[in-house]
Amino acid sequence: MNFLAHIYLSGENDLVTIGNFIADGIKGKDYKNYPIDIQTGILLHRNIDTYTDAHKTVRMSTKRLHEKYGHYSGVIVDILYDHFLAKNWNIYCDEPLDDYVQKFYNSLEENYDILPLRIQKMMPFMVTDNWLLSYASIDGITRVLEGMNRRTKHRSGMNEAVNELEEFYSAFEKEFTHFFEELIEFSKSKLNELTSQL
Repeated sequence: MNFLAHIYLSGENDLVTIGNFIADGIKGKDYKNYPIDIQTGILLHRNIDTYTDAHKTVRMSTKRLHEKYGHYSGVIVDILYDHFLAKNWNIYCDEPLDDYVQKFYNSLEENYDILPLRIQKMMPFMVTDNWLLSYASIDGITRVLEGMNRRTKHRSGMNEAVNELEEFYSAFEKEFTHFFEELIEFSKSKLNELTSQL
């Protein structure tokens, strides 16, 4: 899953949410250098990724893209799924998406000193361009995919994946909806387990 889903699946604790958000940049046992709540978020993120990568519904989505995009298919599906979460936000959360993401940005600012350098450098771009809110529109997802393609030095062709999103829109949305209900339950259970262990 991509940024918005990881943030949403973290629950109400700001530090767990930040841990989940920064987890991709924390290698191996380095997570133990952080406060307990952030450790919980990092481990939750890793469990969510493992669950997602193995899920048969997600594999249906990635298979649709694999011939053209190869190993980038999983990254693309993560981004597309964030689009459907943002687009259908009111199904999953009573708080409007723009308010929700602003609170998250505020939390990042309040905890700036404990963020990895990579995240500190990324933050101004994320907030200024309001990445999380932009996921709700096709134009926003197009910009995200273009940015990802630039980061791969244009090798991935990910910028073209908006074509598959539009062509198979209802199929992707149906797969996301089915999968995300199961992921929510998995994440709640795993969060409870991690909270009791750490």
